[in-house]
Amino acid sequence: MKKAFTLVEILIVVVILGIIAAIVIPRFSNASATARASMLGDDLRVIRMQIEIFKAQHLGVAPGYPGCSLAQAPTAQAFADYMTGVSDSGGNMNPTAGQQFGPYLTQVPTNPVNGMNTVLVIADGAQFPTASDDQFGWVYQPSTENFKADCTGADEDGKTFFDY
Repeated sequence: MKKAFTLVEILIVVVILGIIAAIVIPRFSNASATARASMLGDDLRVIRMQIEIFKAQHLGVAPGYPGCSLAQAPTAQAFADYMTGVSDSGGNMNPTAGQQFGPYLTQVPTNPVNGMNTVLVIADGAQFPTASDDQFGWVYQPSTENFKADCTGADEDGKTFFDY
């Protein structure tokens, strides 16, 4: 007598595997969203910490002001240059040996939620946005050192990414 599986037994196994797949697949797709939210939080923590270190090493001036001069309007280019380059305490980007600080970041990171690495710099005295418009990777105001992710959406707990 030959031993073999019946059609009913094979169908039962296929149905069980389908049920298991229906349970497991949504968990994996949610894991990538959770990872992006976690990475966003980590990126914001690191950038904010590096802004504080820069300010402490540059006579109380936050990155973003060309020449580290509060008399000049802050720019996204100055922010990127100071965070990824080396400078002395006065903001000179060509410091002498032994007088340099930085780089604070290897590059301006890409926002893991919206995929952009551009920075919108808000001028001194201007109102900081209250919500994201998803046009940039990041929003930064040097005078208040407010640095946020410019991306819409929320994490699995309902906290908006802009409020991280």
